[in-house]
Amino acid sequence: MSWDDYFAEDAGASEAETRGKGRTVTVGWTVRWKPSGASIWAPPKAFSRSDPKAASAKSIQACPAAIDFDRRHFVVPCPVDLTLQFVRNAQGQLQLTDADGENSAMRPQGRANLFQVQPANEWRDPDRPILQFVAPYVFVADQPCWVVQTAPHLHWFPEQRPGVQMGGRFPVHIWPRPLAWAFEWYDLSKPLVLKRGEPWFYVHFETENPGARVRLVEQEMTDDLETYLESIIDVSNYVNRTYGLFAEAQRSRPAKLVKPK
Repeated sequence: MSWDDYFAEDAGASEAETRGKGRTVTVGWTVRWKPSGASIWAPPKAFSRSDPKAASAKSIQACPAAIDFDRRHFVVPCPVDLTLQFVRNAQGQLQLTDADGENSAMRPQGRANLFQVQPANEWRDPDRPILQFVAPYVFVADQPCWVVQTAPHLHWFPEQRPGVQMGGRFPVHIWPRPLAWAFEWYDLSKPLVLKRGEPWFYVHFETENPGARVRLVEQEMTDDLETYLESIIDVSNYVNRTYGLFAEAQRSRPAKLVKPK
């Protein structure tokens, strides 16, 4: 076996297996959305490319490191068509508006359910507002597994977003809370254009076995999972440093939460 083949398929896997770490980790996904209209949330999809066939054995399409990197990402599509713009009122204060006005696909109540501008004292910079969207995807695993949420950096957008998505990482075997989509707005002169079906963000997963593959399955919202979610959702409203609650949460966790539909 060549080194390239070993790297792409088995790097670290054999050693990890001797420690009881499997080659496949099952991760369940579901959507926990209280308002009506849950069908706007499409399933996460494995990242794929539509590149032409490699013309050379040395082309990037044949690179095992690039292939291994790409296939570990899952794409979460944007749920809505929306164009947002910051404007200043007569007092010079920033206000977020729907730039599509009467032609917007969303009603005000829909926008209120979906996102909010964080209080200015929670921004990282006084000139960069932070917008937080609901992204009610829940990922859960019964084996040690961390979800990593990132911007869709493997896709090209002709119209670049006027800021940066804020990423996150947490253990879904202990803390399977719903995600959020946070955006730090750098260039207030430009709108944020979101299009339904386009890549919104990525997730990938870290496991104890670095060579393991993740099997992503639709998860049933069982009574056990719902009860466990209720115990951890919104705790940040009451305490800081929620990572300090992991040990307590783990003590009350049912032995098994993953149940594919």
